[in-house]
Amino acid sequence: MKKHSPRKIAKRPRGRRAASPRIPLNRRDKLAGEWFAKLVALQARLRGPNGCPWDREQTHTSLRKFLIEETYEVLDAMESSDPREFASELGDLLLQITFHSILAEETGAFTISDVIESIHSKMVRRHPHVFADTKAKDSAAVLKNWEQIKAVERANANGKKGKAPHANGANDKGATPESILSGVPRSLPGVLEAYQLTRRAAHIGFDWDNLAGIFEKLDEEKREIVASLESAAPPAVSSAPTLRRAKPAAARQSATAQTSAATQPTVGARHAVSASTPRPVPAAAHLEEEVGDLLFAAVNVARFLGADPEFALKKANRKFQTRFQWMEAVALAEGRPLAELSRARMEELWNLSKLQQPREAAHTK
Repeated sequence: MKKHSPRKIAKRPRGRRAASPRIPLNRRDKLAGEWFAKLVALQARLRGPNGCPWDREQTHTSLRKFLIEETYEVLDAMESSDPREFASELGDLLLQITFHSILAEETGAFTISDVIESIHSKMVRRHPHVFADTKAKDSAAVLKNWEQIKAVERANANGKKGKAPHANGANDKGATPESILSGVPRSLPGVLEAYQLTRRAAHIGFDWDNLAGIFEKLDEEKREIVASLESAAPPAVSSAPTLRRAKPAAARQSATAQTSAATQPTVGARHAVSASTPRPVPAAAHLEEEVGDLLFAAVNVARFLGADPEFALKKANRKFQTRFQWMEAVALAEGRPLAELSRARMEELWNLSKLQQPREAAHTK
């Protein structure tokens, strides 16, 4: 095991620090500072000689999974409405930040003080309507300024001479500001990335006028998927999923004659796939693109309504999981696994599962 030398304060070239505004500290602030100092000292002790073997083995890379896990555990605790659990999980996340800072300090990269000074200066810099002379009449103006300031920061970080656009959208001569969208990590999950991209664009005024426009876009994307399926489906493939759209009268009569003995699937069929139902043909590249456009439009609906699409989808996932597991439990109580029940019985159980959660009754399929 690699031994670490006693902790030293990293020294690195530093630019001129921005002047800190005079903000009075109260007893709460001072007490928080004392406890934070104890946490930093504790983690440094665990990494030091005769510390914890596990802590001494960790690297930035090995800790990545814990940073992600702790973030999601904070979100779960937030939904639990348990203040003690919420505080505890926030503490676990704070430990990860402290841990990474201690590791960086050991290599001379930065210290926890640099981390705190960085976010403090950033918050002052991005609130010129509080700590400078900039005016912001409402939160929309604040967000617009925020994105413009971030663009300038990114340009400066890349060695450019970027300046925030003027109110009329013009730039100073020779200025090369970074894109408003440059800071959105491409490694984000697709739903979250779409949310961040459209949210930033909306902050500077590039947005839909109303919700009706987004719904029209959803309908347009659905029609394009239908058209892609109809044009790409091989004529010989009779097992392709039937598209739910209006058919000419003659076609409806022919289809009825061929399937008169079959039971028509209920609305809940989208939630239960029969074992005998053939899987759809893998989507071609253009079809995958159309599906992506549909999902992108759906993300815009959530954002426009002020809902986080990632959280909204997570809640829908939990709702489906809860109802489906209730169905499984009832089926087992009847002496059979859910998979052995008829489709009709599955539908009955699905409808009953919704009655177990009255507050969700309005969100039926």
